[in-house]
Amino acid sequence: MSKYKVDICRIQTSRLQVLSSAEMTELLQAYHRAPNDELKEKMVMGNLKLVLSLVQRFSQRKENMDDLFQVGCVGLVKAIDNFNVDLQVQFSTYAVPLILGEMKRYLREISLLKVSRYLRDLAYHAGKLKEAYVSQYQKEPDHAYLAEALQVPLTDLEEALNSQQGLASLSDPVNGKDGDQLTLADQIADQMADPGHMQDHIALQAALEKLEPRERYLVLQRYYEGRTQLELAEELYISQAQVSRLEKAALAHLRHFL
Repeated sequence: MSKYKVDICRIQTSRLQVLSSAEMTELLQAYHRAPNDELKEKMVMGNLKLVLSLVQRFSQRKENMDDLFQVGCVGLVKAIDNFNVDLQVQFSTYAVPLILGEMKRYLREISLLKVSRYLRDLAYHAGKLKEAYVSQYQKEPDHAYLAEALQVPLTDLEEALNSQQGLASLSDPVNGKDGDQLTLADQIADQMADPGHMQDHIALQAALEKLEPRERYLVLQRYYEGRTQLELAEELYISQAQVSRLEKAALAHLRHFL
């Protein structure tokens, strides 16, 4: 997408008029006194560049930008309908979270990778905490700080944050040297061909066999099957904190055997 001229949803966004804050407030007041389609259309058209600016945040993803733009417009219409004109708040301040919410909901629904609600909620709260931290200290917090502040295991936090990343296919083309046509799969090293890796793998398997059955089960489920501590807690009828303690003990024993 070009920074200055974008043809999206058959709309030349470079020609769009942007409503000022005062104009938007006046139109909103008139619309909420006497709702009509003409006023709503004028407000929608006057805020399409706001939607476009939010769409551009997702420009690195593989999804169709036209679809994302239309979903953002749905959020814009909802913001217009639900905005409280009696509050001393600019419309954009209220609209942006709604528009982004519609876009993120759409991306979750079409994603090939389904993420548990626990991880989605954790990623959301981590994002809000990160924004507040950056606003106060002008730098990003590390994952250890976020995990401690949210009172969750560091592994769960990292899993939640990783779940927000876009998916890439191994067949996606990448730029190679001398114009070679390579795919993402070509860039992944064959670790199994490394003798050192094979020795580590054999040592790890031997160490796993020395663990107590419950500890071995937790390690296999967490790091081989990718299950969360919350899922295991529900299965074993114990608290998530107990799962966390058992996991730490299992990893300590594993390091000892290695």
